[in-house]
Amino acid sequence: MGLFLQMFYEFFKIGLFAVGGGMATIPFLAKLAEATGWFTTTDLLNMIAVSESTPGPIGVNTATYVGYHIAGVPGALVATFGLVTPSVIVILIVSQFLKRFGDSKYVKAVMYGLRAASAGLIAAAGLLVTKVTLLHPEAWNTGDWAGLFNYRSILLAVILLFLTNKYKKVHPVAFLAASAVIGVVFHFAG
Repeated sequence: MGLFLQMFYEFFKIGLFAVGGGMATIPFLAKLAEATGWFTTTDLLNMIAVSESTPGPIGVNTATYVGYHIAGVPGALVATFGLVTPSVIVILIVSQFLKRFGDSKYVKAVMYGLRAASAGLIAAAGLLVTKVTLLHPEAWNTGDWAGLFNYRSILLAVILLFLTNKYKKVHPVAFLAASAVIGVVFHFAG
């Protein structure tokens, strides 16, 4: 029972402090991986990829996936419940507060600050994904500058950036599916 209480507590903290949506949970999940050893950074990136590819909010999907990875279906339920509980509590409190004080300059200043915090957390998540996906961080420590860049991933990212901007009417699922196929080909091609 201790594992489930710890999972609920950890995901409750993530849900409470990851202001700005699902992508803001990623830096917290990376710290959770380091602190608990429940999953690796590579596991986390795979979880994010699956969570981005499935319907629903990424934060909830990722929490569910992490919980399942740790302790099966009960773990998925505990992690998901832990993540969403603070949001429900905060929304109930904030909605009552905003009804009374929504026009206050102090409340507007707090909301402005929260937007900045959210942008910072999302940027941190983007940097983590960029570092692990487009670079070989272990090459940084060895001084192997030629081996620092993951050229296949960079090429795929540039091509997708170009294609998604050029073909805006194509559904994003088509790009995700094509990327998955290319990832399999790259992996098995060596």
